[in-house]
Amino acid sequence: MSIVLTVTSKGQVTLRKDVLRHLNVSPGDKVSVELLGHNSIQMCARARQPVSSIFGLLEHSNAEHLTIEQIAESAAAGWAGET
Repeated sequence: MSIVLTVTSKGQVTLRKDVLRHLNVSPGDKVSVELLGHNSIQMCARARQPVSSIFGLLEHSNAEHLTIEQIAESAAAGWAGET
């Protein structure tokens, strides 16, 4: 399917609603454009993920959990050159 778009005097192109729907993007979403050879581009929607998807990202099941007091003691020992 080929769609023709018009470039404005500001050098911008507005994507039609059917194109946005095809990309599954909404206002505020991001799209990436890859510059290909000879007058060509490839446009892809960037994956949308909920903010909650980062929760637990750095958590390791075998990691030791320290209390605030233990962290403070360790930091103080480090600054004192004890480690």
